[in-house]
Amino acid sequence: MSSLGRASALLGAGTLVSRVTGLVRTIVLLAAIGSFGRPGDAFGVANQLPNNVFTIIQTGILTAVIIPQIVKAGAHKDGGRAYISKLFTIGTVVFLAATVVAMVAAPWLVAFYGPKFTPDQQALATAFAYWCLPQIFFYGLYALIGETLNAKRVFGPYTWAPIANNIVSIAGFLIFIALFGSDRNQVGGWTPTMIALLAGTATLGIALQAALLLFSWRRTGLRLRADFQWRGVGLRAVGRLAGWTFLMVIAGQIAGWVQTAVVGEASGENPSVIFMQAAWLVFMLPYSIFAISIGTPYFTQIAEHAAENRDAEVRGDVARCIRVISLFVVGSGIALAVAAVPATRIFTASAEQALQAAPVLICYLVGLLPLALLFIVQRAFYAYGDTRTPFYFTLVQVALIIVLSLIAGALAPKEQLAAAIALGQSVAGVVQTIVAIWILRNRLGGLEIPRTLLSLLRFTVAAIPAGFAGWGAYLLLGAENGWIVGNTGSNFVDRILGAVGTGVIGLVSVVVYVVVLLIVRAPELSAATRMLRRFLPGR
Repeated sequence: MSSLGRASALLGAGTLVSRVTGLVRTIVLLAAIGSFGRPGDAFGVANQLPNNVFTIIQTGILTAVIIPQIVKAGAHKDGGRAYISKLFTIGTVVFLAATVVAMVAAPWLVAFYGPKFTPDQQALATAFAYWCLPQIFFYGLYALIGETLNAKRVFGPYTWAPIANNIVSIAGFLIFIALFGSDRNQVGGWTPTMIALLAGTATLGIALQAALLLFSWRRTGLRLRADFQWRGVGLRAVGRLAGWTFLMVIAGQIAGWVQTAVVGEASGENPSVIFMQAAWLVFMLPYSIFAISIGTPYFTQIAEHAAENRDAEVRGDVARCIRVISLFVVGSGIALAVAAVPATRIFTASAEQALQAAPVLICYLVGLLPLALLFIVQRAFYAYGDTRTPFYFTLVQVALIIVLSLIAGALAPKEQLAAAIALGQSVAGVVQTIVAIWILRNRLGGLEIPRTLLSLLRFTVAAIPAGFAGWGAYLLLGAENGWIVGNTGSNFVDRILGAVGTGVIGLVSVVVYVVVLLIVRAPELSAATRMLRRFLPGR
């Protein structure tokens, strides 16, 4: 448990720094191209294309299949060296081929994801895409190396490497602003140099991110070589496992495509593609810091226990992880919800835009806890080599997302279309998580549900006064007319004030949340305290 605490603390610290620098990266990017506008949405679609492929590679193959296989291969006489050499060779070939195919198909991919873009907006997005799509290759290598490091219990580098990507991107975007100005939210006037600098910077950051992981490889104790003799690597078995997860992620991509296509109708003067990506990044901050940093080390342990058929230990691992993650996620989620207006002001050009955009973030936050719980529940199935069951309960989510997105497109006004789509995704996630937990409970013969529900009740009780306290702070600071949304006339200063306001309101909420949990003597605080102590020097 001590090693899990240290690993979670290391991942949490890395994720925190990574996400904070990622937020700064997004702030600078949106300062360059605008949070509402056709060029921003064009870049958002183009830069999302390699991310979509990366999601298929990481979730569809690596996380679901490769980590458990590497854990098993560790029992071989060579520590898994031969097996992992074959996997790396196969992966490199696949990533390179996928990159080439995607670049050839760039115009069709842009038209597919932006069917409601104007012709000049599609042309700009295609130009961006040619510079962004090489990220597929570097994302693939980053994921393969990083997941192997995680499987070998070298947890830190995979989380810390994106910081270099963010720093490179921030520098490149600042250079863009210095050379070409800010808020370039008109499609006309974009030169090849401007496109190359903006999108090329994004790709350079991903390449550096992957390269940095190589410096930590020696800690795995493995020496790899190119191996094109793929017999004996178990591709048929791996293919069966990956087949279901591949279909699952493809289904998710279809849902994402429907969302992007529908919200593209609002592109121009309303929150649309690029702002939904920014809101999602803010939403993912507590998810990444707590769900991923706590859940990733647990996943390795769950995979080890599952490989030894120790179901009782798996039940305990999953239930414990759910309770600890929920403690942090509920508190941070309510704090972010009441600070939604100043939080969105960080990415927007005015207080009016922040008020219009805040509902997008709030609607995403409805699904924060379910998504965090799904992270560990889904991986419990993967640990047993079961990728088919997650496919089925993901289909439920995908079907709901598609239906609710189409309903939003038909009924919601353009200014609230993005928020309606975000809410639909959250509702679908709630249903998916309930179904997944119910299935896992039946499979494992229990999941400490009564104890977990009692914990969630305590967290909810604490979250209610915390939310009121944060809302009170928001009102005392002037709400939409106060300094927390900025009225100085300087967009840069106003965004900084938005960040400060978010911090003040969030801090008030978190303090009240912790105090209430102390009053009710929540036992989960002890585990959380032990974990936080891992951040302190000398611990």
